[in-house]
Amino acid sequence: MGDALIKLLNVIALMAMMLSIGLTVKYEQVVASIRQTRLVALALLANFVLIPLITVGLLAGFQAQPLVSAGFLILAVCPGAPVGPPLAAIAKGNVAVATGLMVILAALSAVLSPALLSILLARISPEGNLHADYLAIVQSLLITQLLPLGLGLAIHHWAPWFTRGVVKPIGILANVLLLGLVGLIVAVQHETLAAIRFRGWAGMILLLLASLGIGWGCGGRDLSNRKALATTTATRNLAVGLVIAGGNFAGTPAVTAVVAYGLVSIVGALGCALLLGRYVAIEPKNAHIRP
Repeated sequence: MGDALIKLLNVIALMAMMLSIGLTVKYEQVVASIRQTRLVALALLANFVLIPLITVGLLAGFQAQPLVSAGFLILAVCPGAPVGPPLAAIAKGNVAVATGLMVILAALSAVLSPALLSILLARISPEGNLHADYLAIVQSLLITQLLPLGLGLAIHHWAPWFTRGVVKPIGILANVLLLGLVGLIVAVQHETLAAIRFRGWAGMILLLLASLGIGWGCGGRDLSNRKALATTTATRNLAVGLVIAGGNFAGTPAVTAVVAYGLVSIVGALGCALLLGRYVAIEPKNAHIRP
């Protein structure tokens, strides 16, 4: 009963969240981001190549159990978290870039994430004990992620008058559903979460810092873009990760790992965003001073 309720609530929360994102983002922002081909390419490299690779390396170093590893790998291949743009704003980064990249990453993850996960699961479990249903995941993400996202973008573009009336309540509903989902999972799996040792939390923090560093390094020379890519890369899409974990590894430590690291990435990235917000380029401020 608990797993069935979690799965249903997760699907509804993800659809509401993706619809909310589409209603919030302007079509022009996505187009402008796509035109920054170098930055988009680096964002794709960071989120779909470097983050999964560093995750595999850390899991091997910490000798994590296979199902725990599956949970971390699920989040490693699920970028495009909706908290990215708000964190970029806190960090005083380029919010428009963060918003555009969030949409691009979320859209591509509907197809790329299942493929990457299948490859990585085969890497950590050569004997085939761990596997995910690729076609089922793609179908699920196309319906629960890409479809409501595209619908929201279309409504925002073609009926902005309607968008203004529904965007706020849908956004509130999405946040409430996600918080309720996390609370339900914590209540159901509180014993497993409480059993995570200090070594496990330390590993999550290392992965978070590595993700921030990768995003920062791939952000180019522009400070605001670096902050945007750092916060976008550090946060993984918890809602999407839970859909994949719940559909393939329900009731296992994989779900616990997804929740644990999802929370660590959000809280940790928030703390880092607050620190980055203090780091402002000095040159523009003192541009009037001449030697």
